[in-house]
Amino acid sequence: MAVNEIYQYSLVNALMSGVSDSGITVTQLISKGNQGLGTFVRMDGELLLLDGKVYQLQAEGKIRVADPDDQIPYAAATHFRSQDTVTVRLENKDSIDAVLEKFNDHASNLFMSYRVEGKFQRLKCRTVKGQEYKGQPLSELGKKQFVAEYVDVEGTIVGFRSPATWQGFFVAGEHMHFIDKEKKLGGHVLELQAEEVLMGIATVNNVHIELPTSDKFNSAVMSTDDVGLKSVEG
Repeated sequence: MAVNEIYQYSLVNALMSGVSDSGITVTQLISKGNQGLGTFVRMDGELLLLDGKVYQLQAEGKIRVADPDDQIPYAAATHFRSQDTVTVRLENKDSIDAVLEKFNDHASNLFMSYRVEGKFQRLKCRTVKGQEYKGQPLSELGKKQFVAEYVDVEGTIVGFRSPATWQGFFVAGEHMHFIDKEKKLGGHVLELQAEEVLMGIATVNNVHIELPTSDKFNSAVMSTDDVGLKSVEG
């Protein structure tokens, strides 16, 4: 993959249909980019790829470095190179969108990737606890997700903004995961606030999607549940 292209394995709609029992390996994902996000087999926690390492952000605030052979049923990654880096104040999650618009207000039908580093005054993060039975959909897991709030924490957010028309393939709009400086806590970002952080941004117009060939993926009945996706992805 070239710089600032997106590689994605599988579809968010597949997770919504409960398809998450196999996928590409951690080693394969690392070859596709230096930062990204996704989930693990049976949707056990959140995935964050940062600087060549894949972290599993688990429920109850636990974090582990993923093994090379761990399987990933869904992920998006990019060889990120900032096209602009700005110091910004983020009043809330919507402020991310405002910064991206300022950088490129003609990118609503393109993808954007970004990385935010520094001290956050407040973060609200979630981690899914994993399937309790085979085929359990992501929308159902979202009802029992682990949510934690963090105050005055240093760390990094990796994120993508996807066009509205791609809902179900990606997560439309903002999708971001956080990990702290000590690599001890993190999750999928629901809310945030920061007085002064550094934000690198890139516009992406080249997307490569690899679809699973498993029987479960091919037999799944998929449709885009916009309401369900918005409720679980925050």
